[in-house]
Amino acid sequence: MSDQDSMDFNSGMAAFEAKHFSRAAQLLSPLAERGNDEAQYRLAIMYQNGLGVTRNEEQAVKWMRAAAEQGNALAQHGLGFMYLEGDCISADAAQAAQWFRLAAEQGLAGAQVTLSMLYAEGRGVAADPAESRRWAELAGLAGLDG
Repeated sequence: MSDQDSMDFNSGMAAFEAKHFSRAAQLLSPLAERGNDEAQYRLAIMYQNGLGVTRNEEQAVKWMRAAAEQGNALAQHGLGFMYLEGDCISADAAQAAQWFRLAAEQGLAGAQVTLSMLYAEGRGVAADPAESRRWAELAGLAGLDG
């Protein structure tokens, strides 16, 4: 990342955190286009929720998938929820489970909890109480009845 890109990234992230979403979108869009997964993830959130930009489901999925495919665990989790809830994309529990697994394998507790639930309910995966317990324990939920 060039010095200018670093400055724009830091300014864009600061704008995002300060809820100055239109400024964040302006700064992060060029970085997302150049492949920055963090910028792609934040841009996806903004398009998904209409924050500083007009809600655009196609752009939300495009950027969430781009970041997820680069291994961004939060984006993998986010794409999993898009598939699970049918938000911005057709619901597909099997696709959701695949993306949650990728994020869970990186140690993202929220994805581990959701994957545990999917195994408990047999949504998108075959019901498997042992696998459900395993993911719950990895998420730090050992001893909880679910």
